[in-house]
Amino acid sequence: MTTDAKILSALRANPDGVSGAQLAEQLAISRAAVWARMDELRKVGYDIEASPHFGYKLVSSPDALHADDLLARLGNTKVVGRDIQVFEQTTSTNDVVERLARDGVKEGAVVFAESQTKGRGRLGRKWSSPTHKGLWLSVLLRPDLRPQETTQLTVISATALRRAIKTVTGLSADIKWPNDLLLGGKKVAGILTEMSAETDRVRHVIIGIGVDVNQDASDLPGELRPIATSLKMESGDEISRAELATEVLRELDTDYARIGTGKFPEVADEWEAACVTIGRNVTVHIGNRKFRGRAESLDDDGALLVRTEHGHLERITGGDVILEK
Repeated sequence: MTTDAKILSALRANPDGVSGAQLAEQLAISRAAVWARMDELRKVGYDIEASPHFGYKLVSSPDALHADDLLARLGNTKVVGRDIQVFEQTTSTNDVVERLARDGVKEGAVVFAESQTKGRGRLGRKWSSPTHKGLWLSVLLRPDLRPQETTQLTVISATALRRAIKTVTGLSADIKWPNDLLLGGKKVAGILTEMSAETDRVRHVIIGIGVDVNQDASDLPGELRPIATSLKMESGDEISRAELATEVLRELDTDYARIGTGKFPEVADEWEAACVTIGRNVTVHIGNRKFRGRAESLDDDGALLVRTEHGHLERITGGDVILEK
């Protein structure tokens, strides 16, 4: 953890104030160095009061994502969030994490962007990523899974994201297989899982997450307004993106650990209870193939099981699943 992250962590742990002498001792730096770091934090938008009686006090934080602040808020996690980077703009956070993966970076690294110029969803679809309005992030994982089991990671991402949204906003999102979260039937978040693997071994998996947080209707492209929404539009309140970001990472770390300890069936049960796809008639598009059926459940690897019109049970791990009205 950097010096600034440690300072922000101490300020949040002591809302009534913490003395410069205490901070200097904890961080093994001079009081002048503490003052200099406080001045730098103020320059990027942190309102920090200084008093001879109460020391330094954090009054407010900017509506921006800063790696040091996210690390300070997150605290200790087992894997996810051990390293955090924030870019003001990039093509796609998945692209950045792919480069990190090829360079051998350990799993748990997370990349955020305040905006993306080429954000993407599943099946090559474009993802609208307006500046400072949402959460656009990607997580690098190196799971001990077979390639056919990596659907589990999309499942845990959905359950973790759903719980984080509930904790921060009070809103209960529905899950649409495999990667969408819905509020009032409209998409509010999506998950893009990309994998590098050999025949029987996963090299790495990238979990890309996009959440529409503080958009107004006017921020959404015209073609998306009938089918998309934001947490602000649904709750009526401005949402702290930093608070939501850290809650997402915390919950994802929890569910990733559940996979590692053989508890995926518990996550699958949670997923099914929130999924609007299960029990519905669906139309499935996989490449040039199209068929109808009824979505019945998840299998042990996280694939969707669909009973076709002809009674066959199909195992779905990709393609497009459309809910029938």
